[in-house]
Amino acid sequence: MIDLLVVGGGPAGLATAIHAARRGFDVMVAEPRPAPIDKACGEGLMPAAVRALGALDVRVPGRHLRGIRYADADGGHSAEAPFRAGHGLGVRRTVLHQALAARAAELGVPVVPHRVRRVAQSDTYVTADGITARYLVAADGLHSPTRRALGLGVRPAAGRRPALRYGLRRHYAVEPWTDLVEVHWSAHCEAYVTPLGPRQLGVAVLTSRHLPFDDQLAHFPALAGRLRAAERTPVRGAGPLRQQARTRVAGRVLFAGDAAGYVDALTGEGLTLALTAADTLVRCLAEGRPEAYEPAWCRLTRSYRLLTRSLLWVRSQPPLAPLITPAAARFPGLFRSAVNLLA
Repeated sequence: MIDLLVVGGGPAGLATAIHAARRGFDVMVAEPRPAPIDKACGEGLMPAAVRALGALDVRVPGRHLRGIRYADADGGHSAEAPFRAGHGLGVRRTVLHQALAARAAELGVPVVPHRVRRVAQSDTYVTADGITARYLVAADGLHSPTRRALGLGVRPAAGRRPALRYGLRRHYAVEPWTDLVEVHWSAHCEAYVTPLGPRQLGVAVLTSRHLPFDDQLAHFPALAGRLRAAERTPVRGAGPLRQQARTRVAGRVLFAGDAAGYVDALTGEGLTLALTAADTLVRCLAEGRPEAYEPAWCRLTRSYRLLTRSLLWVRSQPPLAPLITPAAARFPGLFRSAVNLLA
């Protein structure tokens, strides 16, 4: 029997395994795909995520980010919010994953090429396809098979189903023109522009419309014009983004990262929460209080959930959605405070 089995070898799972190994846990990661794993992602790390990586002794090369800029699709209004404490980092998802995998290997954490299909538990241990552990952490993504198998997903009530939103990402071989993450707002979608390297830029679109990437990008004529002649990669997609979970703790099974529940990528906090919650989760296990993880997770994610749901509500109101960027420009102090609350 091992102390901890982590199901899922993405950033959330590897961060959990690294924290556990540093605290003396006998830990194993089950992940069927070889590292590095690519994923549709905005690829901009907030300062809190950069600090969390430093706490793991994980060094990731990337482009320093000074803050966030909101902009209208036509460039009529814009607002900037510099980070007050530290810098963000624009980094390819594969580079981040490779760095976390290397740190886990350095600590002797085995990653077995296995897809967990069955989970059973008793009062004293968990069994997953023949692997027995004192605890299991499910970090198996947005559409967590473990969450689904345990019946812990939440379906919206009839008549209250929100519009499903999706993420699309593409890279462009172009010199970044800014050291900010730019969030461009149109009537129907948002485009996130993240500098990643000397001649690499990531563009992620969040939308509820099922249209090809170039059709989505056409909602931002100024941005599309800058990128028209640049070489580009194939498009990756993810979603639906909103995924609810009844709880983060079910007996000896705990949930981390997107598997713990996800509101939306609108505020760019997914990786920050995955990395910081991993530390909280392992600390609760080390103290012998796994049940303490649920309230701790709720406290840790409260600001993210409140701000993201509020922005999504405004986005869903046709008369209000066009006012988001003008409001940020009109009240710069409030905008900077909101950004740095998350940062």
